[in-house]
Amino acid sequence: MTDEQTLAYVQAAAVAVGLPLDAAQTARVAVHLQRTAGMAALLDAVPLHDADEPAEIYCPAPYGLAAH
Repeated sequence: MTDEQTLAYVQAAAVAVGLPLDAAQTARVAVHLQRTAGMAALLDAVPLHDADEPAEIYCPAPYGLAAH
């Protein structure tokens, strides 16, 4: 997204969730959003195969047990 598109997205999202942001806050959020999108693009570009992270690795704790 371009700078203008990102700023427009942040403004629209803030309105949609009822978050009052002034112009400076909106600009800062847009900068951080673009930075985060850039980092995500770098991660997304790494080729991964199904065997790189098998689903069996995820093992949730039984329901109701507190972590110690």
